[in-house]
This record gives sequence, C-alpha cells and structure tokens, in this order.
Amino acid sequence: MKVYLDNNATTKVDEKVLQAMLPYFSEYYGNPFSLHLFGTESGKAVAESRKKIADILKASPSEIIFTASGSESDNLAVRGIARAYKHRGKHIITSSIEHPAIKDTFIDLMEDGFEVSIIPVDENGVLRLDELKKALREDTILISVMHANNEVGSFQPIEEIAKIAKERKIIFHVDAVQSMGKVEIYPEKMGIDLLSFSGHKFHAPKGVAVLYKRDGVRLGKVITGGNQEGKRRPGTSNTPYIVGIATALEMAVANMKEEWKREEELRNYFEDEVLKRIPEVVINAKSVRRLPGTSSITFKYLEGESILLNLSLKGIAVSSGSACSSDSLQPSHVLLAMGIPAECAHGTIRFSLGKYNTKEEIDYTLNCLVEIIEKLRSISPLWNAYQAK
Repeated sequence: MKVYLDNNATTKVDEKVLQAMLPYFSEYYGNPFSLHLFGTESGKAVAESRKKIADILKASPSEIIFTASGSESDNLAVRGIARAYKHRGKHIITSSIEHPAIKDTFIDLMEDGFEVSIIPVDENGVLRLDELKKALREDTILISVMHANNEVGSFQPIEEIAKIAKERKIIFHVDAVQSMGKVEIYPEKMGIDLLSFSGHKFHAPKGVAVLYKRDGVRLGKVITGGNQEGKRRPGTSNTPYIVGIATALEMAVANMKEEWKREEELRNYFEDEVLKRIPEVVINAKSVRRLPGTSSITFKYLEGESILLNLSLKGIAVSSGSACSSDSLQPSHVLLAMGIPAECAHGTIRFSLGKYNTKEEIDYTLNCLVEIIEKLRSISPLWNAYQAK
C-alpha cells in the first residue's frame, strides 16, 4: 500500500482542476495581453479567475496579484513594503516560527539597514502578544506573521495582531499558505493588508500563487518588466495555472467545513491510537486550535530521519519538518522556538493528512509505525539507557 501523509508539503492536483486547465495549454494558448482572438480568450479566463478568487476573499479583483509561488508572494509583500515605506522607518517585525520564505527575507533585509524584531512563541507555537506589544516602535512599518504553522499546525491570533497594527498604522502581512482553503479568510474583515497563499497546498498545480494587496497599500518594485499584474509582478500570465488555482480554491471552500471535520476526526483517531500503542511520545501543539490534518509527533530517544526512511520503505510518505528546509541536518527552528529540546526535535515527524486519505490508510500507517518504533528503539542506545534507569 502507498500512503501519502505529506500534504502540508504539497498536494495531488485534483482531476477536475486538471480538466479545467487543459484547454488553456493547447486550445486557448494566446498571451492574455495580446489583442487578437487567441489573446482575448486567455485574457477572459485570467480575468474570470481573478474575480473568482476576489469573490471568495470578499475582495476586489484589483487586489489580487498572481505570482509563481508562496515564497514569491511572501517576498513581494515583505520586500515591496520595505521599499515603499522605508521613508517612514526601517523597523520590521516577524515571529520565531516563520517559513524560510519570510525568515530568510527578514534576515536579508537586515543587510539593507532594516532592524528586525523576532517575536517568541509559547510552548504551542502561538505568538506572544505581550512580547509583540513590547517590540513596537515609532518607526515600525511592517508586521509579518503566518496564519497557521506549517509544521505543528497551530493558528496565530491574527485578528488581535491586526488590531494592534491598525492602531499604530503598521502594515500587516499574513502568510496563509497552509490555511487557505481550510478556513474562511476575509482579509478586509480581519484587518489584513497583504495575504499570501499558494495553489499547490489545496490541489492546484505547483507554480501558481496569489498575493492579496489591499487597495491603497503601496508596494515597491521587486521584479521589473512588463505591465502584467498592475506592474507589480511582470511576466507573461500563466493562464492554465491561474485557471487551476481559481478552480481549486472554489472547490476547497465549497467543501471546507465538511472536509475540516473529516480530516480532524481522522487525525484525532490517529493520534489517540499512537498514544495508546507507543510509549514516550508527545503530540506537539495538541492543546490549541490546529490545522485539521496536521499532526506533529515527537518520538523520544529516536532520530526522525530513521523513522521517516523506514516508513518510506513501507510506502508511507511523511516529513521531518518543512519541505523547504528538510535537507538540513539542523533541528526544526519551529520546534526549538517552542522550547522543545534539540534531541526531541530531531525525533519529530510531521504527518499531514488531506482529502484523499482514508481510515484504511491510517490503520496501515499505525501498524507500520508501531513495528518501526519498536525495531528502532531496540537498537537505540538512548532508549536502552532510558529503560535502564
């Protein structure tokens, strides 16, 4: 049996999404900016997709910018604000659990003279609002925080942060790459100025994403070129992928509540069985609201990579952290920020469920996991030392 439990890294393209895209590869293939018939057909599809996404967010089509990835959307937001508002100040704020697309961009901006405050989180990976308030300065121009964490799934107090930002006239950016399509997100109502999300997290193809930018917020240029996307993101529009992300998002929000309930019940069953059948494990961020399909589990006295590789041999795909940093031998910065010791962080596996996962797959995973943990612990010096105490 093959079981894919790495949906936070990427998802399978839905067949209905693929079918919606196909005509724009070979039938309506014109450049959307061309004035001839081929171009107008493509241009119509892009305009309709933009409006479809805007309607879902209760936004205006002019506030939707298409990009090629969540990382690009994050960079366009953060670097664009830094360039456009640096005359007001050079202090920017983020959290200690951000995706590398934000974390590394903030570090990079320090070389351009920006001062960065990194706000700590609690043991569940939730930003400490009191520390955020302490970090505010007169020259603070940007706060950037993710909506839900990609590794442990915990949600951040977005509306409370938005209120703080609005009171101080600070631009507020939210990375919603993991949460879009899973919960209702209305940027204007929630007080969000910029919002990033990526299609491949909700069954659209890789290579297409969105940056919502509230009308009135200025963005400095990050890429220069043509007039596409209001000159904010030049480059020939990827018509089939734009159609794909709009179709996938429409499908995701149509079944959002039902799918949340199904995934959450399946995840809870999985976690309950793990706790019953395997000793010395910890479910991270279990006590707070999490993404419904995300389960971060620490298996004490073991290396996560050994667990991952053994599961892979059984046909089960999981992750030891963010896919964008999983080639690193360093422990997860998210888990360390939550106060988890490095040796435990090394023994943590992320199981991320999606709409195609079944109870049969979860039962198969549980049986394999029990067998693998027992085998690995039988040869683990750390486990044997613990047992000898």
